[in-house]
Amino acid sequence: MGVKKISDLFQGTPIEIDQLRQKKLAVDAYNIIYQFLASIRGFDGSLLSDGEGTITSHLTGLLYRNARLLEKGVKLVYVFDGKPSQLKREEIKRRSEVKAKARVELEEALERGDMERARTVAQRTSKLTRPMVEDSKKLLKHLGIPVVEAPQEGESQAAYLVQQKKVWGVASQDYDSLLFGSPTLIRNLTLSGRRKLPKSNRYITVNVEEYRQHELLQALDISREQLIDMSILIGTDFNPDGVKGVGPKTAYKLVKEHGNLETVLEKEEKIVLDVDYDAVREIFLNPVISKEFDLNFEPIDIDGAVEFLCDERGFSKDRVYGTLQKAKKGQETALKQKSLDSFFG
Repeated sequence: MGVKKISDLFQGTPIEIDQLRQKKLAVDAYNIIYQFLASIRGFDGSLLSDGEGTITSHLTGLLYRNARLLEKGVKLVYVFDGKPSQLKREEIKRRSEVKAKARVELEEALERGDMERARTVAQRTSKLTRPMVEDSKKLLKHLGIPVVEAPQEGESQAAYLVQQKKVWGVASQDYDSLLFGSPTLIRNLTLSGRRKLPKSNRYITVNVEEYRQHELLQALDISREQLIDMSILIGTDFNPDGVKGVGPKTAYKLVKEHGNLETVLEKEEKIVLDVDYDAVREIFLNPVISKEFDLNFEPIDIDGAVEFLCDERGFSKDRVYGTLQKAKKGQETALKQKSLDSFFG
């Protein structure tokens, strides 16, 4: 989505994971799981799998990253996408074409024996299947993490949970939740730490970042509706092409000067949008959400998780058991600390 480039205009605030202790976060499930499918791979770019060939890369990510967060006392809710909007079909088609092209490049790299290129290209071939989704939900249940099924866009449902004060913020790499009305966005929740740059021996530090909608709008001196209009000019999942040659800074300048998208299109002859922008606006301002959801946070079911991951998916029993024991102990410590803070506060 075009709003991904909002960092060209506004920077988030780096925070420590400890600052999220006992806070509830709605996680954009597909966004996070795709990260794991892209990054957790073998030296040749192949996904991790068990003895039967069942993909397990996403389960590895969900286990170890969530265990770390649970150990820190962070409370998570995973929100899964529902049926995509009709307007999103063009973006889905584009993504499919990108993956198909990447698969061809992957085969060529493997034939050449270029493992570094193969691993890089393989990240663009990630596909989330129904069995992967079901396995993900099964593991999350054993981790005591509630799952919410969105009727349409996961980030709009996550934003609604924040608006209703059911959770504190949305965790996602995308900025869409800010358009959907979430007051708070957390980025890099599962990516924080030291990361190696592709095709380089250089490393960078990736920090957890907090974005607050009111600070963003105040800093840019615009409304949420104007932020949406900017994003439509740049391109969103619902009009991926946007306006050719219009990036964040140009879109911001146009909306600031003219006030709204209608006036931009009226006054600027070179700006042409081949999309029903009112329909796109409606998706962000009045998204399809569910008001029925269950947010029961349960204790980690160590035995259930070990049986699923180790007996069914071939994970190391000692490692899984040790990881979950540590996470459960951290949860209990965080809960006790919260009680002490409340007592002395």
